[in-house]
Amino acid sequence: MTIQELGYLCFLTLLVPLFSKAQEPVPIPTQAQLEWQDSELAALICWDMHVFDGEFYVQKEVRITPVKDYNAFNPQQYNMDQWIKSLKDAGFKMAIFTVSHETGFFFYQSDATPYCMKALKWQDGKGDILRDFKEACERHGMLPGVYIGTRWNAFYGIHDFKVQGEGRFAENRQQHYNQMIEKIVVEVFTRYGDWAMVWFDGGAHGPEQGGPDVLSVFEKYQPNGLFYHNLQRADMRWGGSETGTVPYPCWGTFPYLSTGAGESARKEIGANNFQLLKTGDPDGKYYMPAMSDAPFRGNGGHDWFWEPNREQIIYPLDKLINMYYNSVGHNTTLILGVTPNADGIMPAPDVKRLKEFGDEIRCRFSNPIATISGSGEKLDLTFSKKQKVNQVVLMEDISKGEWVRRFVLEGKTSKGWQQLFEGSCIGHKFIHRFDAMEIFAMRLKILESKGAAQIKDFSVYFIDKDEQN
Repeated sequence: MTIQELGYLCFLTLLVPLFSKAQEPVPIPTQAQLEWQDSELAALICWDMHVFDGEFYVQKEVRITPVKDYNAFNPQQYNMDQWIKSLKDAGFKMAIFTVSHETGFFFYQSDATPYCMKALKWQDGKGDILRDFKEACERHGMLPGVYIGTRWNAFYGIHDFKVQGEGRFAENRQQHYNQMIEKIVVEVFTRYGDWAMVWFDGGAHGPEQGGPDVLSVFEKYQPNGLFYHNLQRADMRWGGSETGTVPYPCWGTFPYLSTGAGESARKEIGANNFQLLKTGDPDGKYYMPAMSDAPFRGNGGHDWFWEPNREQIIYPLDKLINMYYNSVGHNTTLILGVTPNADGIMPAPDVKRLKEFGDEIRCRFSNPIATISGSGEKLDLTFSKKQKVNQVVLMEDISKGEWVRRFVLEGKTSKGWQQLFEGSCIGHKFIHRFDAMEIFAMRLKILESKGAAQIKDFSVYFIDKDEQN
């Protein structure tokens, strides 16, 4: 081969990645991320030892105070099927269980730590809440997720990932804790089948920060799941508040590979009250959709864990519906924190409100006036007669990424075409509410896109309840 031929071959080699990149102008979600956004509603089931102590939950105290009597755990009406069925009936498609939280107790049969269900008198030390949860999810067709708290552990004296103290004592204890956590995640990831999502509370410090190596264990045993999160990887991001809402627009892409947690977070991420987490970045290199999380008992309080006589702070239906529009309708998955009581069942008032919430969402969006899908710069919906409308749902085919950057919605009235809304992000789902108007047709015009826009759903509705509010 001549020098000229060799040079030409090297030139072609350099061009290949450039052309490949040109064919993929936006980040593409994984299958797990697609399932995450298709879920739309996820429940974080919060349960820990302090549900049974008869004292009001104070987070800063729970993080540093070991449980007085772990055998206070004695749920006499425990019914996992009731938990999961109540969520299924409400329209949730994913449930995430806190197998451990700040007390450091693990709700399964562990060989890595004695502070687990083997230590209990309940069910003669043979119970396994995590097993029951996973099996109930499978019975009811619910995507299962597991939440593992490693950042705080009152039993082992871990605070913000670290053993307190100095010298060899602290070093040895830290090494013991890290190895214990690594063994625990191996058990959780290998004994219960596949997890749709694994959530490490407050992030997970890795070896470079003096913590356990959980990411490599996850990637070995749960390669098809969602990982949330550490400095190296985040498959979704926190939406910047615990209100269950995000502003518009909220892009599914992000400029950084991960978000970090606490002091490890970039200053740009925490700036302006976490604005970047709330909005994302349309030019971000990484697909990392947002979550919108809130405790179900958060109306005038903020109870992630059950407390007696607190039913009055369950969110009213109208606020939950507004939350849905400003989370699912803004391209995020809504996570509601629900909590079984000390009897071991989802409280009746919570179950009732969950069902009302699910029924209302189904009532609103089960019967569109008209619907269409397609690609290109314009999609038209023409009605057989004049229709009263006040809501529009748009969905992109995000399996190819988020392409749309700017669009306009127009309605044809007796006075001709009128602009109803000009927006930017569509993503998995965008819902627009407006004052009711009578129109003969509606159209979506794509003004700017990374390519031929792929619209999975363009539907119009009339929700008469919104007219009454």
